[in-house]
Amino acid sequence: METPGSQSSLHRANLERVVRAVRLAGSLTQAEIARTTGLSAATVSNIVRELKDGGTVEVTPTSAGGRRARSVSLSGDAGIVIGVDFGHTHLRVAVGNLAHQVLAEEAEPLDVDASAAQGFDAAEELVNRLIAATGVDRTKIAGVGLGVPGPIDVESGTLGSTAILPGWTGTKPAEELRGRLGVPVHVDNDANLGALGELVWGSGKGVRDLAYIKVSSGVGAGLVIEGKIYRGPGGTAGEIGHITLDESGPVCRCGNRGCLETFAAARYVLPLLQPSYGTDLTMESVVRLARDGDPGCRRVIADVGRHIGSGVANLCNLLNPSRVVLGGDLAEAGELVLGPIRESVGRYAIPSAARQLSVLPGALGGRAEVLGALALALSEMGDSTLLDGTMPVVAPAFT
Repeated sequence: METPGSQSSLHRANLERVVRAVRLAGSLTQAEIARTTGLSAATVSNIVRELKDGGTVEVTPTSAGGRRARSVSLSGDAGIVIGVDFGHTHLRVAVGNLAHQVLAEEAEPLDVDASAAQGFDAAEELVNRLIAATGVDRTKIAGVGLGVPGPIDVESGTLGSTAILPGWTGTKPAEELRGRLGVPVHVDNDANLGALGELVWGSGKGVRDLAYIKVSSGVGAGLVIEGKIYRGPGGTAGEIGHITLDESGPVCRCGNRGCLETFAAARYVLPLLQPSYGTDLTMESVVRLARDGDPGCRRVIADVGRHIGSGVANLCNLLNPSRVVLGGDLAEAGELVLGPIRESVGRYAIPSAARQLSVLPGALGGRAEVLGALALALSEMGDSTLLDGTMPVVAPAFT
């Protein structure tokens, strides 16, 4: 029996520290593991050898700084995680392993007026289809990450009243999907998962403090502080779309007037252009027209960028992030929107905060949220399951 402070309990703790570091990063050299965990190089070498012999990790030759090194990642068959992302008009699901490799991914349209039950029916069917297509062992499922377009109450797990999907308010998404799939489900809003996806795989890689701004049917921000998503005690941190820009402006869905969302979100921006361009106009087509030189679309995107920049300037003054990553369809506009954002930040943010900030487009596009859902599932799973060779038992419903 292990006792606190004993050599066996210390060794177990060190094993878990190494496994956790590798699990969160995807792959690390032994030197990077030592820096991340604070363990000595000799201790890391011994632990990696033990984990490799036990089949928990794989070691492959690589190079770092021009020198030969060994890259350590979790074994490809150690377990799998599933990411599910509900958007305003889409459902996207991905299956990945613990080595951060995506094994299968698929998206399909989602009727914005569909009920929550219909949405979860579609998610269950798509998850089952991808599991069957990959041929992975269902007993290896470590967990599911779930993204929804609205704030999640931390204590109750309930989707808040400012959710984009009508009829979903008051539902408990994690509880609903857990009952269908029979495995642990961890839920967060889409902006937080976009931040997590870009942090692990995209434009935020290597950064400890960033804000991911998603502009779509709504406007939200995922905040990363000291390498971790900051949600706030109630789970509503990052609702940048409801910063007031004009107290006499349009009425927002939250009940206030002149929120940033009423000047930047697609539902408010597209009507400005529809008299000239038709009712079938989408934000994606606006961006495409702007890139092709259309003056009206360029003007609207520049205006949106300046409004977003005002919100980003507030974030800079409060949190002083080192990087802002712009996601959603608008990010495809590149400098047409990033330039005006930087202009507003330079005008309204504290100079020292503005100088330290870089504003970049997201690298993952529409995949940011589902990859963030995979990262959420990876971050929430316990390391003891890997070391003990156990995984959650899958309920009969998941067939």
